[in-house]
Amino acid sequence: MAKKETAEKKSGAKKPNIFKRIGTYFKEVFSETKKLTWPTKKEVINYTIAVIAFVALMAVIMWVLDLAFSSGVKALLDLGGNAPAATAVPTITPAP
Repeated sequence: MAKKETAEKKSGAKKPNIFKRIGTYFKEVFSETKKLTWPTKKEVINYTIAVIAFVALMAVIMWVLDLAFSSGVKALLDLGGNAPAATAVPTITPAP
């Protein structure tokens, strides 16, 4: 690390102050945004449809997996014989 500091001192290359570096950064950003090509309306519509279709497909896959796993867990609990009776309704008998 000491060699690097001495090399910078010998070369005389000094960094510009922070404000010049920030200004340079934003100038470069703006020049790059001028080079951008925006998608056409048709491309945006196609991309939007593709994203919506993909999200719908993933939602269906997640629903199917959730259904399968919950059914599997329920079946395993029923095999054990210690499954809670979800359908049993307790009855209250009146006191004599």
